[in-house]
Amino acid sequence: MAFEDRIDSLRSKHQALDAELKMETQRPLPDPSTIAKLKKEKLRLKDEINRLGRP
Repeated sequence: MAFEDRIDSLRSKHQALDAELKMETQRPLPDPSTIAKLKKEKLRLKDEINRLGRP
């Protein structure tokens, strides 16, 4: 069960980053460095989810 919990946790973090990224891009003056940081972290989480999801 701990393995599935880890994947669920990563997915939750990924969704939270997605929401944060959407909020940042909708601001009147979005910060490009913040957007880049959020995208990089989101991609890292996605890669980890995919790696853990493989048999």
